[in-house]
Amino acid sequence: MSVQTEAHKFKIKKEDTVEVIAGKEKGKRGRILRILRDKDRVVVDGLNLVKKTQRRRNQNDRGGIIEIEAPLHVSNVMIVCKKCGPTRVGYRVEETVKKRICKKCGEAL
Repeated sequence: MSVQTEAHKFKIKKEDTVEVIAGKEKGKRGRILRILRDKDRVVVDGLNLVKKTQRRRNQNDRGGIIEIEAPLHVSNVMIVCKKCGPTRVGYRVEETVKKRICKKCGEAL
């Protein structure tokens, strides 16, 4: 019996600036590179680096140990407002266009 998990919708998007609010990278900021909706995770540029061994693909390629960004759980990151810092996301409808806003100051994100 296979159980399929439903992909969730997040209030953050690719290229958003986020701050890590929990874990070993707490307090650091970076841009979102990828969103893994089926696993509720995001990959943030330059954060949560892990070492991975890479095989040679051809004669010219160098194998070895590389550092790549590992996914973080979406609950451990918070979007950053330019005015007031880490904040929650709200929505406002302006002329039939739904826009994301900062919950603290009301400015568009």
